[in-house]
Amino acid sequence: MKFLGRLLAALLLLAAAVGGAAWWWLQAPLPLASPSVELSIEAGSSPREVAQAWVNAGVQTDQRLLYEWFRWSGQARLIRAGSYEVHQGVTPRELLAKMVRGDEVLEQLRLIEGWTFAQVRAALAKAPALKQSTAAMTEAQLMAALGAPAQAAEGRFFPDTYAYSRGVSDLTVLKRAHKAMQKRLDSAWVGRSEGLPLKSADEALVLASIVEKETGAAADRGLVAAVFINRLRLGMPLQTDPTVIYGLGPAFDGNLRKRDLQTDTPFNTYTRGGLPPTPIAMPGNASLLATLHPAPSRALYFVARGDGSSEFSDDLAAHNRAVNKFQRGNRSK
Repeated sequence: MKFLGRLLAALLLLAAAVGGAAWWWLQAPLPLASPSVELSIEAGSSPREVAQAWVNAGVQTDQRLLYEWFRWSGQARLIRAGSYEVHQGVTPRELLAKMVRGDEVLEQLRLIEGWTFAQVRAALAKAPALKQSTAAMTEAQLMAALGAPAQAAEGRFFPDTYAYSRGVSDLTVLKRAHKAMQKRLDSAWVGRSEGLPLKSADEALVLASIVEKETGAAADRGLVAAVFINRLRLGMPLQTDPTVIYGLGPAFDGNLRKRDLQTDTPFNTYTRGGLPPTPIAMPGNASLLATLHPAPSRALYFVARGDGSSEFSDDLAAHNRAVNKFQRGNRSK
């Protein structure tokens, strides 16, 4: 009996020691091979694989201890896939909690109002830790991959800041931007003003891209939209330089000349009536709303004042006076 009592006491002491050691290990900082350690966990990774991956990445501990902690905690099945980063001082408890919360390291891609699709692709190519899966695709192939094979890529992505996990595909980010633009466009089209000379939401997107490129001051956006809406109503040519520049493509050297205005392309709104065949850039939400809710105005012309704002005129005589007053080497509309 004495022997059994001593054995039981020893076992209790051992259990207490093991428990104490485990408690201490859970609270103690994990040694790292560098000031910070990064790891991308793939979907479907087992807790054992996650533990081994952390050790391989630079967490200097026995992977069996990490795995047993994940398993013993009861939260092993809650570990989320994603990109994670830990720093000196992180404990096993904090490491597991980060993965259970899905507290990932996120990168950001910013798409700017007025950008062309070529600029979007350039931004994707430079985006940090973004998997380049569309670089070799033509625009038609890319739009097919997005489930919109009949659409031109130009103007179809909403300008915004998109956060993404490291290692995610650029197609995934583009899907979000494409869906966001379609949602904004559909919403704006449903709530549009009555009597607009626009046959579809796609036409509204094309005109909104022109409004985006032509607006120098935000306060003028509704009036810029009104000028083009008024011209469409009357059957006047839009005569807008940004469409000509877009149509010239790489041939444009930064200086728009008279011969450029006379060079016919599908986008030259001096030589062709109506809207160009596709958007010429990504319009922001403000331009979408201005296009579908233009300011109440009879203006048919505008000219830059030189300070970013524009002078609007209802007739050609007033416009010519405004040109004489404000024109400083900028082309009038």
